[in-house]
Amino acid sequence: MTTLNWKDRGTFYSVSNKKIFVIDEGTSKDVLVILHGYPTSSFDYEKILPELSKHYRVIIHDHPGFGFSDKPDSLTYSLIDQADFALQLWYKMGLKEVTILAHDYGTSVAKEILARKNHNQITIKIKKVFLCNSSKRLEYFHLRNMDQLLKNKRLGSFIAQLEANGVRKIKKKITIENQPKNDIQKVWNNLNSDEGKKEVHLLSNFINQHYTFWHRWAQALKESKIPIKIIWERNDPSAVKEIAIVLATENGNHNLEWLENTRHYSILDTPKHWLKLVFKFNCAAMY
Repeated sequence: MTTLNWKDRGTFYSVSNKKIFVIDEGTSKDVLVILHGYPTSSFDYEKILPELSKHYRVIIHDHPGFGFSDKPDSLTYSLIDQADFALQLWYKMGLKEVTILAHDYGTSVAKEILARKNHNQITIKIKKVFLCNSSKRLEYFHLRNMDQLLKNKRLGSFIAQLEANGVRKIKKKITIENQPKNDIQKVWNNLNSDEGKKEVHLLSNFINQHYTFWHRWAQALKESKIPIKIIWERNDPSAVKEIAIVLATENGNHNLEWLENTRHYSILDTPKHWLKLVFKFNCAAMY
């Protein structure tokens, strides 16, 4: 599967005059919407989509600024905006009830959606939420040197154009011995479509928003009555296991489960094991 093959499987929706790339597969009445991580795209789910779509209608979109979706200079690429785009897309597709699966960056978008749901600001019914290897928590928030540079308004756009850094950033999150190098390159190439590298420093704005919306998103988990399942790679070097433990204590409806011997992208490293743990599927015939 190449990224161009992936693009051919999807379609584009116009949301607020921006083109949003969407994969929509499966015929089940149960709808699973997926919010992907940073700095990747819907292509993360290429290996597990066939099995997921046997059980759900699966809808995955590329956040604006990522993958094949538009990457306009005019956007601030805030997590609030990403929640707006996701909800507008789901409304446009006529969705009434969904299960949300969120990974990494996408978990912050999911928590913003939960906050709005708690305050009766959205009409879509949310059956369940899966939070996988969430974005950083303030008490465990230590920016790396490259993250600091990406945040810098003057240097960010130049740093973002260093392709080697983008590949290294993804490699650090993946168990390299299990993941072919060409797959990692595919992920980076997908981000780079339509000159996406130039916008990476803008996408990094989400780092500041963890401070701004800290209390709002923590409260969203505490107040939510929706069942929340937390799936975490115990040895994740980016989203450390302590974050999962804190998240689990913030919601009475939580269910915390650990993935062993993988890093940040078990959906790429060990897709069969990931599916068994998250969805309890019988994936014996997957590969």
